[in-house]
Amino acid sequence: MAAEQNDKLVPMTMVQALRSAMDVMLERDPDVVIYGQDVGYFGGVFRCTDGLQAKYGNQRVFDAPISEGGIVGAAVGMGAYGLRPVVEIQFADYFYPASDQIVSEAARLRHRSAGDFTAPITIRMPCGGGIYGGQTHSQSPEALFTHVCGLRTVMPSNPRDAKGLLIAAIECNDPVIFLEPKRLYNGPFDGHHDRPMVPWSEHPMGLVPEGHYTVPLESAATYLAGDAATILTYGTMVFVCEAAVRESGIRAEIIDLRSLWPLDLPAIVQSVQRTGRCVVVHEATRTSGFGAELVALVQEHCFYHLEAPIERVAGYDTPYPHAHEWAYFPGPDRVAAALRRVTET
Repeated sequence: MAAEQNDKLVPMTMVQALRSAMDVMLERDPDVVIYGQDVGYFGGVFRCTDGLQAKYGNQRVFDAPISEGGIVGAAVGMGAYGLRPVVEIQFADYFYPASDQIVSEAARLRHRSAGDFTAPITIRMPCGGGIYGGQTHSQSPEALFTHVCGLRTVMPSNPRDAKGLLIAAIECNDPVIFLEPKRLYNGPFDGHHDRPMVPWSEHPMGLVPEGHYTVPLESAATYLAGDAATILTYGTMVFVCEAAVRESGIRAEIIDLRSLWPLDLPAIVQSVQRTGRCVVVHEATRTSGFGAELVALVQEHCFYHLEAPIERVAGYDTPYPHAHEWAYFPGPDRVAAALRRVTET
């Protein structure tokens, strides 16, 4: 992590860390603009942009009509013109009307113009379940973006990474899909919905540098060291996996991918070759989920080191249910069962 020298650490929730990242970049770079549905005067449905319009004015932080295609389409034009727009899709579930602008325009602009134009845009999207949001407020569509050449896809799991990754995304000349697990906005969630919430103020990753710093894109982090197996995961599932390791007593290593694509493949290979066992965990549906790509890469690069078949723990191939949320949500018990299968083989 590259940070300004002597930058003090401040307790922040993920909401506050994201707001701090945008505040830092609005102050540093006059080409940065922020807009989306309700992000201006209201400060965003999750309050991530609260106070930014009052500080920087409605020419740099402003509301947009309910038109995801229009929001992203305008951002592509702004990026080609030289601005650095940061736009918010209010929930990741609503990005579909903007698919053509994201895939056909933003992702292809550099290639189509032979490098004459770029699309330095950041598209923020709250994602994931665990909030009783039902099928239209709980989706995890990351695999739909990692499939597209020209896009970068990022999903932080904690406030410290969230701020550094968002600053890096805004400074990047490529379009970045920045997915924010909304179940983590106010504290780490380990999958035990019937227990009191733990706030970020009680977690070491809730201490965030106050000023400008970056977490390099394409960099994974070893969240928890271990030697019995490797767990490849990201977002909310980092803490679910931590709970599974603690409750099962299996000393697994947890790799928090952070940047889904491009991917930190060396970090994955190094860990799996050392442990010889691998479990892939994500909240999105199983079939054609990003975990399938991870399994393929591990099989390709670590085949002769594997001591057991690779396991996948994921959401089921159904729309996200409201009434049966905790049966769908991959919890610690499912992850622990997968760990036992790979380590007892």
